[in-house]
Amino acid sequence: MSIIDSLGTLNPIIQALLATLFTWGVTALGAAGVFLAKEINRKVLDTMLGFAAGVMIAASYWSLLAPAIEMSESLGVPGWLPAAVGFLLGGAFLWGVDKILPHLHLGLPVTEAEGIKTSWQRSVLLVLAITLHNFPEGLAVGVAFGAAAAGLPEATLAGAVVLAIGIGIQNFPEGLAVAAPLRREGFSRLKSFTVGQLSGIVEPIAGVIGAAAVYFIRPILPYALSFAAGAMIYVVIEELIPESQMEGTDWPTIGAMLGFTVMMVLDVALG
Repeated sequence: MSIIDSLGTLNPIIQALLATLFTWGVTALGAAGVFLAKEINRKVLDTMLGFAAGVMIAASYWSLLAPAIEMSESLGVPGWLPAAVGFLLGGAFLWGVDKILPHLHLGLPVTEAEGIKTSWQRSVLLVLAITLHNFPEGLAVGVAFGAAAAGLPEATLAGAVVLAIGIGIQNFPEGLAVAAPLRREGFSRLKSFTVGQLSGIVEPIAGVIGAAAVYFIRPILPYALSFAAGAMIYVVIEELIPESQMEGTDWPTIGAMLGFTVMMVLDVALG
């Protein structure tokens, strides 16, 4: 029996939980890079962040927006309406959280922390920044599994699994992106790893919420898929791309192109 067949026998909320535990695990694997080296080449890190951005952009369309548009048409609503409304609401939600939640982007001094002013430590603020854009990733995976359980041909279990794999792949550099700067600033390997992997803990929570929402309230499916896509694109434009291009654009751009291609191939070939 294949992994997908085995998953198919489970409740979609359990499916989403297992999938997001996997993505969290890959975040931890990336953070474990600090046990191998104290310094991570900046070009390598920027390329990996660009790769993560490319994966998220491709996943937002092929795994979320495209199925949402197809579902809307089969449900008798204009295909563009739920996609447009959900996409903008997802971006607006992240924008609001961005203004409230204290967090600090990589490479910036504590004085430039965003959100409500606080005296929290730099390490906490860094984790919250990554946690902020891990939430829509977990939500996207959860919504995909919930949509697959609804039995609509536009959303398949294989597609949800592919999305989880894609999110997991791009979580590797994200875990490293949190842990490596902390190690460079003098944190112990263990503390750097612990802080780095903690940034992914929100994904299983968001995944369960997303799966439960669409499983029990089927009419919101296209809106939920588009919401997750909008939240992910907001993160890519507001955080990942700027952070990856602080010291040049060539390698991050190459990474983004590769990430987009990998996710596109995975989704089209396997999803």
